[in-house]
Amino acid sequence: MLSIGVKGDASAGSKVVDGLKLVSSLANVGDARSLAIHPWSTTHEQLSDDERLASGVTEDMIRISVGIEHVDDSIADFEQSFKIVYGYPGLG
Repeated sequence: MLSIGVKGDASAGSKVVDGLKLVSSLANVGDARSLAIHPWSTTHEQLSDDERLASGVTEDMIRISVGIEHVDDSIADFEQSFKIVYGYPGLG
């Protein structure tokens, strides 16, 4: 399990997750497949902005549970989603 921040606001984080094809957009952890979620707009949506921030959830956060897929396939999936959202692969 890891969390990353992406450039932009809540909309950008949600779009990156929505753009994933191999990595599933689910909140389950411990699955054999890789999963990603944008907590700001999903699991913590019912909280106020202050409550989200107090719990460590930021607008740009994506939580990832890494599965058994080959790492190169997962990286390629994030890169293609970054390209859709930002117009280039990666976050550099």
